[in-house]
Order: sequence, then C-alpha cells, then structure tokens
Amino acid sequence: MKTLTILRHAKSGWDVQVERDFDRPINARGKRGADLIGQYLKRQGFPVDRIIASPAVRVTETLDIFQPAANLDAVEPHWDRRIYLASAATLIDTIRDTGRDAQHLLIAGHNPGLEDLILELVPESDDDEFRAAVEKKLPTSAMARLEIDIADWHDLDVRQARIVDFIRPRDLDPTLGPAMD
Repeated sequence: MKTLTILRHAKSGWDVQVERDFDRPINARGKRGADLIGQYLKRQGFPVDRIIASPAVRVTETLDIFQPAANLDAVEPHWDRRIYLASAATLIDTIRDTGRDAQHLLIAGHNPGLEDLILELVPESDDDEFRAAVEKKLPTSAMARLEIDIADWHDLDVRQARIVDFIRPRDLDPTLGPAMD
C-alpha cells in the first residue's frame, strides 16, 4: 500500500509584476493557507517520506511555509520541472519515475493538472464526498491524501486510488473562504 499526498501551491500574488508566470510569488492569504494545511498534516500524523515538487516560485514558497508547519523540514524536496503546469498523464509519469522507494509520497504543484490527476486516479463513485469536492474545485493550498494498493510506484495507473482525506484552507479558517480563492 502506498499513499500519495497531493498539495496545490498556495494562493499566488497576481498583483505582483513578474516577467514569467513561473516567478509569481504567493500572497499573504497563501502564506496563511500553506501554514494551516501544514499544521493540519502534522496534527493528523500523516507520514511523508519523499516530496517531489514543481520548482516554480509559488510552489517553493508554499513548501517553505508548509514543511516547517508539518514538521517535514528533514525531507528535502526533489524539484522536477515536469510538474510545472503538467497534465495528469505527465504527473503520473513523474510519480512513476521519482517515487522510488517512498511509501508516502507528496507531490506539490499546480492546477489543472493536480485536480485532473486526482480525478484520473480515483474512480467515480456516488458516495465519495471527497472526490465530489475535488470535482467542484481543488483550491489553492488544498491537500488530498490518496491510498493506492500498489507495491511499486512504477505500477501506478488510473482508477486505482481512493481518497482518504481532503482538506482546504477554508475548512480550517472560514475567513479563507471561496470568495477569495
């Protein structure tokens, strides 16, 4: 059994002038969201033994806040440019390539790829409230935890996972509600 934690980057600052989308930083609301989600992961006791992440500024800044809050300072992220604005298919390939011997892998990146990844990995079900919530939107700083009955990340394929947890910043602090996503 493997677990895959999917973390979307924190809210970015569209008011900041940058030459490239890749360089956009997170804003104050994003910092709060990343911290809350990191604290949540720590409280839940969810293990993470490997992190793969987009090297985009908004992801690196998210992890700079999320990791200490989650007590994951000792886990050095593997930065993989393929994750930046990747499709679900590319994300699956990246996980297969870089998961290696991790039991509990965290991937941090961007939408729409991460949302599509969850919807590809988790089969449709009328009674899956977590999947239904992701279908509506995977907001910034949201985190989904999936269990996958595989022994090796190379065996990862669509419709194999089940969502065991899904949390958004607004679930922890209502002031970070959808009007601001």
